[in-house]
Amino acid sequence: MNEQQQDKVPSIFNSKRIALAILIGLAAIGYMFYTEMSENGLSIASLMSNIVKASPFWLLMAFVVLLIRDGGYMFRIRHLTLKKLNWKSSFYVILLWEFASALTPSVVGGAAIVVFILSKEGIPFGKSLAYVMLTTILDNLFFVLAGLLVLLHAGNDIFPHTEYVSSAFLRNSFYLSYVLIAMYVLLMAMGLFISPRGFKMILMKVTSWKLLRRWRKAANEQGSQMLMASEELKNANFFYWLKAGVSTLFIWTARYFMLNCLVAAFADQEMSFADHQAAFSKQVIMWIAQLVSPTPGAAGVAESLFKVFFKDVLTGSGMVLFVAFLWRAITHIAYLALGAFFLPKWIKRVFKG
Repeated sequence: MNEQQQDKVPSIFNSKRIALAILIGLAAIGYMFYTEMSENGLSIASLMSNIVKASPFWLLMAFVVLLIRDGGYMFRIRHLTLKKLNWKSSFYVILLWEFASALTPSVVGGAAIVVFILSKEGIPFGKSLAYVMLTTILDNLFFVLAGLLVLLHAGNDIFPHTEYVSSAFLRNSFYLSYVLIAMYVLLMAMGLFISPRGFKMILMKVTSWKLLRRWRKAANEQGSQMLMASEELKNANFFYWLKAGVSTLFIWTARYFMLNCLVAAFADQEMSFADHQAAFSKQVIMWIAQLVSPTPGAAGVAESLFKVFFKDVLTGSGMVLFVAFLWRAITHIAYLALGAFFLPKWIKRVFKG
């Protein structure tokens, strides 16, 4: 994204995109509820009887951890920008970042849009680009390392098998996503930290091939942006990187533990430490697998994966579907609603001059 293309960004935040993102998720959950009711005799009465048994403590913890997670995001973006953003600006950046991620396919992400948001918050374009690239590398590096640890600990047993989808399909989907993410991290790290000029030369060489020539202009732009971003980060010290890494670990641990809390609130029995470890591991696999989803915010895909991975933990009548809906309502639909509410306020604030 160059500075001229930024003018097109506000059009992404439109009501049609918001409605589509919400409808896909609700349609997926609605279809699964309908199937459960027609094939397995799920009734509203039985569902409600299970819902009222939820643990108030774990529901409260889910809300608290969600707030802690977003606080961690705000801390990290303030740290990465050397506190050029105040807390209010950090709040808007993180909220609108989540909003953008919920509106765009997981495979695309909302990173390019955040460059625009940071620029409007007073961070120069080159620095904004560097901070977003760095954040993307840190997040994806977490996925690569966490995914490797889960596989070393649990092996292929972590992939469930159901009548609708085989463990082999889930395993292959995970490995495809994992390899793509690992390659992305490697290339981005090489371009940002090792040899940005070499990165640009590789892009230009690859897109000189006849079949890829149509992307040559975009490759040139990407290479130039990498040079700019690398220049902005070259003077960062050890403690800058340490805080960036620790805050990333904290954020994603909190993000996953929030769902652990929801599962614990509705689980058939009290979850042990080992159960929490298993739930955390499942989320790592789920998250990496859904990163190649073509739908906005992985709508439909995330809900389906949740049902597959947690059906053995939430065996009460309709509970796995209800918790899937609650999880997505909190982490997806809520940010669409909050983003739609705060976006006009943010636009009024940053365009007031």
